Amino acid sequence: MRVADFDFDLPDELIAQFPPAVRGGSRLLHVEASGTLHDRDFRDLPTLLRPDDLLVMNDTRVIKARLFGTKDSGGKVELLVERVTGEFEALAFIRASHAPKPGSRIHLSEEITLDVLARQDDLTQLRFPRPVLAVLDQYGQLPLPPYIVHTPTADDEARYQTVYANEPGAVAAPTAGLHFDGAMLGALREQGIRTAQVTLHVGAGTFQPVRVETLAEHKMHSERYTIPQATADAIGETRSRNGRVVAVGTTSLRALEAAAQSGKLHAGSAETDIFITPGYRFHVVDALVTNFHLPRSTLLMLVSAFAGVDTIRAAYAHAIAERYRFFSYGDAMFLEKSAPA
Repeated sequence: MRVADFDFDLPDELIAQFPPAVRGGSRLLHVEASGTLHDRDFRDLPTLLRPDDLLVMNDTRVIKARLFGTKDSGGKVELLVERVTGEFEALAFIRASHAPKPGSRIHLSEEITLDVLARQDDLTQLRFPRPVLAVLDQYGQLPLPPYIVHTPTADDEARYQTVYANEPGAVAAPTAGLHFDGAMLGALREQGIRTAQVTLHVGAGTFQPVRVETLAEHKMHSERYTIPQATADAIGETRSRNGRVVAVGTTSLRALEAAAQSGKLHAGSAETDIFITPGYRFHVVDALVTNFHLPRSTLLMLVSAFAGVDTIRAAYAHAIAERYRFFSYGDAMFLEKSAPA
């Protein structure tokens, strides 16, 4: 298939710039496996779930990954930490008039200077004088997606983070999880619906455009994930009860499917560059809670693989016509997996 097959026109005013007034106050488009569409509110999610279902959530925590500094020459530098690779080292995208060379330095303040170690494709390896996460907490800025145009506020720092975020390391939020609040999680527990966690640290590559014409030419970015043994066990128990595994977000789905490429889910940690496109056979996930994704994006290809290309086209056309809000702070979908072709 061609990347152009996943394009669509989206009015700018439908790109959500701010979260809803209250967490969970979004709309929910329910897409049945048959392709039938239902307009609902996110508060209706418990009615779409069954007592033996298992919700799998990504517990990654967004770090303040955007930094601003100067080179030895005085030139300004903007950094986006893509991945923390050690206590004192990280890989970052660098924006500057002239990229700093290995052996040079970047000054964040009079006290904090970063050493430029090496280039790795589009990324630069940096050494920090203090633990990376501590420096980011003190000097960093929340890395809102490029389509959100306002400067991050204190409200963003709270709302661009799931209520169950636990493991720091992501540079973008697993946005389907932003809809859940404590009341929703409590209601799900009362209904007998269990939850389990995976960790996938979302990288900046999630926003990188697909620059090739055919899907087969695209090289997917790599991300690190962890599947706890408790989660693998919970999925096995869910299967034994004929319950469904419901992934909260494409990141949870990618972690689960990456860990089951042999056909059996394996607990543990690994890197994945899995690229899920139409024709992919899903091994673990039966339903998906997700937001609306960018045109021509790998995530739009993923949901098209899950629910069906024609079904997703119809759902997105319906969402645009009904003025749903798109992307990270936007509305959500509940997708049932389409039957294999």
